[in-house]
Amino acid sequence: MTSKLPTVAIIGQANVGKSSLFNRFMRNQQAIVAREAGTTRDNVLGRVDYHDHSFWLVDTAGLKDPDDEFEESIQDQISDATEAADVILVVIDSNQYTSDQDRQIAKKALKSKKPVILLANKADLKGSLPVDEFKRLGIKQIILTSAEHNQGITDVLDEISNLIPATSEYVPDEILRIALIGRPNVGKSHLFNTLAGKQQAIVANIAGTTRDVNRISVKYGGRDIELLDTAGIRKQGKQEVGIEKFSVLRSLAAIEKADICLLLMDVNELNTQLDQRIAGIIDEAGRGMVIVVTKWDSVEGKDAYTRDEIAPKISRTFDFTPWAPLIFTSSVTGQNVTKLFDLALDIDVRRQQQTKTRVLNDLLQKSTQAHPPAGLKNTHPKLRYMVQTDTNPPWFVIFGSNLKFLHWSYKRYLERQLRETYNYTGTPIKFSFRDEKQIKANREKEKDKQ
Repeated sequence: MTSKLPTVAIIGQANVGKSSLFNRFMRNQQAIVAREAGTTRDNVLGRVDYHDHSFWLVDTAGLKDPDDEFEESIQDQISDATEAADVILVVIDSNQYTSDQDRQIAKKALKSKKPVILLANKADLKGSLPVDEFKRLGIKQIILTSAEHNQGITDVLDEISNLIPATSEYVPDEILRIALIGRPNVGKSHLFNTLAGKQQAIVANIAGTTRDVNRISVKYGGRDIELLDTAGIRKQGKQEVGIEKFSVLRSLAAIEKADICLLLMDVNELNTQLDQRIAGIIDEAGRGMVIVVTKWDSVEGKDAYTRDEIAPKISRTFDFTPWAPLIFTSSVTGQNVTKLFDLALDIDVRRQQQTKTRVLNDLLQKSTQAHPPAGLKNTHPKLRYMVQTDTNPPWFVIFGSNLKFLHWSYKRYLERQLRETYNYTGTPIKFSFRDEKQIKANREKEKDKQ
């Protein structure tokens, strides 16, 4: 499993170019491995890999509900972003004199005691003001940026790299961590208590390292399991306005700590965009996932027919994570609750499985013969060999040439072939593609430098 990644949040007023900057960072890094059409996660959160550093980048503009009153939502947005982030990027328009709102945002960011970088965006435009104008905001580190012309982006990445630890190897332990993820009021607390109570074997009520995640330890099937619950995250007296848009940000803490996530959905309110977004984040983070439909006891006249009717609809909504099993539960009647532990243990085994290189290459050869990858004239991608480099999640590296022409749909095809051969139910599998010509060119460059 990968180590916990830091979170970097982009905050600022509307129309200062937060989303354009976010998209520029994403495009620069080609960070999201599977950016399939139809998922709603493109413009909110993505993973950035830069040299030996990796982090989650959160675009709070994408989290803002356009129907909210500006004043209220901007305050919520900043509070939540500063709370969840390890580094804060405050964005202003370098063509505008600083306003009261800019000052308020900067003050709040600095008050968090987190590292803060000021991005004076749109610096390529003629009306751009001198840097001294922005010093009055009190943020020491100021970088002039232009999302449109890629100006200052590398400087920002270098500065973030100085502020966060390099990506480290994850040191596994024997504890299986299961997180309950989902929107408010889907029954997380109830299920958490039912799962904990079922075992009557609570070892310790561990205080969460962040105030966002409640933890409890149980034993099941001889295995130490830690349950992580994000239900305690809602602030007392917090208005309904704007709660949901931030459950993405807050869920991230639990997703990062977990091996397997139970994505809970209320049977009376299925298939919301936010559920899709959270499923996308779990997939991207490489965690195992089970889609759990809760409150099944509340459905009147339910029978197998009702379930058979609902299940395909859910599968269509989550067609970008077809590997995630679906289960219907009730904390009231206890239906299928214990089965969640069995499922999680099964998924954990599948996440650890190792595959022999010889077997993988037979599979690769058969797959490319049956369906050769398309390319451009004289530049067909060639896939030479495949190795498994990691588990938890299973990670495969494919070596070849002209791999930049490999269409994402072909990667999906290879994944299907792998899944048909091995049982990877409940876990994403990851691919990296290494172009041998590129590797050789990089080696030559390194030699010339020495």
